[in-house]
Amino acid sequence: MNWLVNNWRSALWFLLCACIVLFGSVAGHYHSKYTEAASLAETRQETINDMQRRQKSVAALDQKYTKELADAKATIDQLHDDVAAGRRRLQLNATCQRKSATGTSGMDDAASARLTDAAQRDYFTLRERIEVAGKQIAGLQQYISEQCLN
Repeated sequence: MNWLVNNWRSALWFLLCACIVLFGSVAGHYHSKYTEAASLAETRQETINDMQRRQKSVAALDQKYTKELADAKATIDQLHDDVAAGRRRLQLNATCQRKSATGTSGMDDAASARLTDAAQRDYFTLRERIEVAGKQIAGLQQYISEQCLN
């Protein structure tokens, strides 16, 4: 009977040790999974934070160049209005040829060089497009240097 009691106690100790090892193994497995998931979550959060920082930076860049473009358009519109109202004039570097070399001077000789109405409209359209293209190029260059090359 002594042998059975000792054997029973040994079996209980063996079972207890086996359970502790099993629980330790399971705990180690889930701990490594938790650590892996926490690391992945941290990496993803850093990526999200970086994307949010970049979005704010791009929004500020867009706002800056949108304002500059609006200011340039307002300046061109003001110049157009001033020219139309006669407060300002477009200055040309042109020479007018006389109709006849030996003829007497007349009204045609007294007129100064002037753009046609269509050419004047085209001037303002081209000026606006040049400003738009310049601001777009400057904005894209700054975007590339600040966002893409980092």
